[in-house]
Amino acid sequence: MPGVEGQSQVSEAQASVGQAFQADVAKLLHLMVHSVYSDRDVFLREHLSNAADACEKLRYEALKDPGLAPDSFVIRISIDKDAQSLAIEDNGTGMSREDLAAHLGTIARSGTRAFLDQIGTEAGDGGDTREKLDLIGQFGIGFYSAFMVADKVDVFSRRAGSDEAFHWSSDGKGTFSIAPLAQDEAPVRGTRVVLYLNEASRDYLEAGRIERVVREHSSALTVPIELIEKTGGEPRRISDGAALWTKPKAAITEHDYKEFYQTLGGMFDEPALTLHWHVEGRQEYTVLAFVPGSPPFDLSDPSRAGRAKLYVRHVLITDAAEILPRWLRFVRLVVDSADLPLNVSRETIQESPVFAAIKKAVTNRVLQELVKLAESDKEKFATVWDHFGAVLKEGLYEDPERRDALFDLARFVTSASPEGGRTLKDYIADLRPNQTAIYYHLGEDLARLAASPQLEGFQARGIEVLLLPDHVDAFWTTTAVGFDGKPFKSVTQGAADIKSIPLKENPDEGAAAAEPPTANLATLYALMKQVLGESVEDVRASDRLSSSPACLVASDRGPDRRLERMLAASGRLGTASKPVLEINPAHPLIRALASQIGAPDKEKFEDIIWLLFDEARVMEGERPADAFAARLTRVLLGAAGSFTP
Repeated sequence: MPGVEGQSQVSEAQASVGQAFQADVAKLLHLMVHSVYSDRDVFLREHLSNAADACEKLRYEALKDPGLAPDSFVIRISIDKDAQSLAIEDNGTGMSREDLAAHLGTIARSGTRAFLDQIGTEAGDGGDTREKLDLIGQFGIGFYSAFMVADKVDVFSRRAGSDEAFHWSSDGKGTFSIAPLAQDEAPVRGTRVVLYLNEASRDYLEAGRIERVVREHSSALTVPIELIEKTGGEPRRISDGAALWTKPKAAITEHDYKEFYQTLGGMFDEPALTLHWHVEGRQEYTVLAFVPGSPPFDLSDPSRAGRAKLYVRHVLITDAAEILPRWLRFVRLVVDSADLPLNVSRETIQESPVFAAIKKAVTNRVLQELVKLAESDKEKFATVWDHFGAVLKEGLYEDPERRDALFDLARFVTSASPEGGRTLKDYIADLRPNQTAIYYHLGEDLARLAASPQLEGFQARGIEVLLLPDHVDAFWTTTAVGFDGKPFKSVTQGAADIKSIPLKENPDEGAAAAEPPTANLATLYALMKQVLGESVEDVRASDRLSSSPACLVASDRGPDRRLERMLAASGRLGTASKPVLEINPAHPLIRALASQIGAPDKEKFEDIIWLLFDEARVMEGERPADAFAARLTRVLLGAAGSFTP
């Protein structure tokens, strides 16, 4: 059937012809503006960035024709409350009719990108000249952020060196117009953008609001910014075109740094450490960082978010950049990159190799400077550690790669140094004969840790124990292999294994352990285990006790008891392990119990065993058994009945 065959061929030919997508431009523009940008303040940042780019372009063009450039570049913001409009004007390169149509009439068409491509071709230097230019907007959508706050936008522009000027206008609903502009209405050079603010955005007519946005988002632009607060008013400079971190260090005073730190971090104290450096090479960026002199208000925020500001070519991209790891979240930081790639919105950065390299380098440098401070100014570093030691120790768990450097920073309170300030190197230097481990004790507060019965045997032998009251200590001690060849070992987990370490020369401290156990002790341990039943895994003699009758420890196979309680409280532990009850065989109470095995008052005997167990629980910070009060009352009544009137 030739007719059908011919029809089939025609259909296939039609199907192969490319068809253009159809779009409702007004809806597309609205969707793009309100999806890409989440913060209305961004519109001012974007337009100031465009103005700064225009000045930088003219600065470059003036290298060939010096007559094009003004004596000085400036960006001017004007408020007109009568017209309810906001104008942003620059004396940069300006735009011709063709530029207006191409760059403002085509969404995602970037004049900056075209300019960079053009000069790269002209220079013929592989892009070196292009990369050196301080140009920001390369995506061509920043201009349209104006429609977040404006019902209508007018653009008046004259291309530098041209006698012609033009007026571009649009309400953001899908159409725009371009018309010639009378000479007396046109800028001498550059562009004036007038935004007729919608009702919800009239707060941008307040000078204070404008100054705040400029200070937060655009204070680092390389072109000065002026503000005219009312029609016919005099311009007032609100940004000098040079951010603090862009200035030479020699030109910055301590007072300048302090003021900037207080503004940056919302702090009222002085920084404990100020770091300011510039990097050139594979990446080019500047860093200004402060270690606070006191804990910031948000240090304990559950999100553990940092306060790092990221700029690209002096324009704020985000004030919550994840540049430093969370265990350095207390550091107040500014990073200004010259070559970091941006995403389309400029509100978040791309995960790129350049950003990863900057993160790694900045983290290493901050850590190195903290180590230097610890070595050069011990008193100042002691204050830093008091404020932020618990946060820095999070890195011992989260960042094994930098654990060695963090161990150099770490300072500890120990059983031998209750005032703190002990380093692991200090600890290793004072090891006792035959000591093969670094001993630590986890708990909730230093006072209870220092009074813990588990320390008695260690103190009798002069063994120093790290006292670790911070939550994170329970985690990093389980993952850290050790320090200087010595493993970390909990004093409340497994057998103490300290018999080979000699007692101190003071006989009083070793007297409690000097007397050998009686023959009935083995029977007593078995009977205690039978009475306590499923409450304990085992009952055994202790090497770690010298003056207390009993204590609880974790088994060799289970987690440290402090860690186990934390996991249970957070719902991350299924079945809790049973503790081991360790008994001091030399204690008078234990000897008395051993001598009463087989006594007729079985209930009293068992009550004392349970009370010993509950005493050990209380010393651990746990609740005693529900029957504790009844048992204690029975034992006290028995003791009171033995008194002779």
